[in-house]
Amino acid sequence: MSNPREIVAAGPQSGMGLDDHIYQRLLKERIVFLGSDVRDDNANAIAAQMLLLAAEDPDKDIWLYINSPGGSISAGMAIFDTMKWIPNDVCTVAMGLAASMGQFLLSAGTPGKRYATPHARVMMHQPSGGIGGTASDIKIQAEQMLFVKTQMAELIAEHTGQSIEQIQKDSDRDRWFSAEEAREYGFVDHVFVSSSQAGPASENPVSDESDD
Repeated sequence: MSNPREIVAAGPQSGMGLDDHIYQRLLKERIVFLGSDVRDDNANAIAAQMLLLAAEDPDKDIWLYINSPGGSISAGMAIFDTMKWIPNDVCTVAMGLAASMGQFLLSAGTPGKRYATPHARVMMHQPSGGIGGTASDIKIQAEQMLFVKTQMAELIAEHTGQSIEQIQKDSDRDRWFSAEEAREYGFVDHVFVSSSQAGPASENPVSDESDD
């Protein structure tokens, strides 16, 4: 006989545990969940889920809920490019923490459909990574790091309405935002306090009062 605790503890990549059924149920509601650091494996899964939902209905919104400390830039860009590739609007929701690549994906949602819960925290900083090897390797890696830093700043500026120079200045070190500060900066469009204000089944996801 199986141990019930083993079923509860099973994750979305460990077979058909409880978590798998939860994520499958969310997917039926057109909800995709990023609830960990951004890695190749979960980025592939999220991109595949978005492509599947787009194929099922190219007109209906897809909801990406984010509670993530960030992670791999290349993995995050795979999710980002999928968001832009599909015809659907992708509504993003920050809950808990949207930091680094989590912040980037949050702000990359469809304009007007980017949300944060009241106590969510958002953090922006410049890309980082280890550099080593020969002098030639270090030079190549440094050039690549500068390219990625510039590319990310340009995209975040496009998403937020801030200038590239402002983004580069603010992301030089960890910059933290409350939900309301994230709205004022341009990472999100709305801060909502209840599920009646945002969700796939809501015709009017956010009321006017939520922005006060």
